[in-house]
Amino acid sequence: MKIIILGAGQVGSSLADHLASEENDITVVDQDTFKLQPLQDRLDIRTVQGKASHPEVLQRAGAEDAEMIIAVTNSDETNMVACQVAYTLFHTPTKIARVRAVEYLSHRQLFTQTGLPIDVLISPEQLVTDYIQRLIEHPGALQVLDFSDGKVQLVAVRAVADGQLVGQELKTLREHMPNVDTRVAAIYRRGHPIQPMGDTIIEVDDEVFFIVAQHNTRAVMSEVRKLEKPNKRIIIAGGGNIGQRLAKSLEHSYHVKLIDHNTQRSQLLSENLEKTIVLLGDAADEELLLEENIQNTDVFCALTNDDEANIMSCLLAKHLGARKVMSLINRSAYVELVERNDIDIAISPRQATIGSLLTHVRRGDVAMVHSLRKGAAEAIEAVAHGDADSSKVVGRYIEDITLPAGTTIGAIIRKGKVLIAHHDIRIQSEDHIILFAVNKQHIPEIEQLFQVGINFFY
Repeated sequence: MKIIILGAGQVGSSLADHLASEENDITVVDQDTFKLQPLQDRLDIRTVQGKASHPEVLQRAGAEDAEMIIAVTNSDETNMVACQVAYTLFHTPTKIARVRAVEYLSHRQLFTQTGLPIDVLISPEQLVTDYIQRLIEHPGALQVLDFSDGKVQLVAVRAVADGQLVGQELKTLREHMPNVDTRVAAIYRRGHPIQPMGDTIIEVDDEVFFIVAQHNTRAVMSEVRKLEKPNKRIIIAGGGNIGQRLAKSLEHSYHVKLIDHNTQRSQLLSENLEKTIVLLGDAADEELLLEENIQNTDVFCALTNDDEANIMSCLLAKHLGARKVMSLINRSAYVELVERNDIDIAISPRQATIGSLLTHVRRGDVAMVHSLRKGAAEAIEAVAHGDADSSKVVGRYIEDITLPAGTTIGAIIRKGKVLIAHHDIRIQSEDHIILFAVNKQHIPEIEQLFQVGINFFY
């Protein structure tokens, strides 16, 4: 596929990394040659220097025959205008734009073929907000990812010594929970993937990925660690777009406090939020945190745009007694470092955005993609089409489908009903199939499984 990526920032460069290794023809556009040069040196891609919304620059990038434009510059306006130019002058089939400002997103009628012709809108702030909210709703989870509008969840949990399944074989899971159907999609031990088999023994500190129907999530988590009490008290550091969105989504279900250092912003937040207590101050101020009972806080979320400030305020909050701390981290090099210390969860906006973008890039009918393990693994919701003659999966039992190494089918959604994958389930046309791939290098093979043969159309 010929794809033009506009913007060589963190998201654009990460997306180029993902797609360049998958036999795509990638061109990256940016005004900054210092951002483009490392990409060109490292990847087999083209780069074009210039303003992403200018027709001449898009033409040099090959917009005349590009199949997709992904506009992820730091400017909403540049992204929107670039999609308009691509539609009007080059008739680009698929146009994806990152738009951050709520002022635009709250008027969806703008984004139509007769208005701003953007086929897919990506809002990183909303993606991150939803991600954090799911973590708060499921205490003890490292990741909670939704498929099929939340009917199915992929939940990552770190095994601890008091877990019922720890030290036992996976096949005993059904004995422990005879009325709950679930499947272990993957296990990571000391950072390396292990193929889950019936005789695999769960060890302390294993990172276990379960596929489970949403209503059974807490019950399954209890198998590998003692369930934590529900969260009630939340402190958010940083009143930017993500902090405000998160407070708004939580304030009717939790006791929420939000700390921001800017006087005008704090005033605006206090006017826009209904139940959230807005505090003017520094989130790394020990005296302020103690005054606000940090020792009785269930979750402390540092969500400013300053990685170092987030890390330091989280470390302080943890030291003062916060039960769990989460930090927004933009620099990928920091993520692994902080998770080795006292920060419970590092949240990468880039990783959340990449998964949403990949959903629209994958070949075949793909309904959802989540990028995992810093891009090394993926969880995919693919839709089966065709019949036994035209499809490599339809009409076949799961045990008869040849999957790439390290790939697991976790669940099937059939006409709204969740079926946890077992060897004797036969795939039907229009089934939504949830797969976990520990190695993204096998993604092209997975895509081929869900592409319909040409004889299906005759």
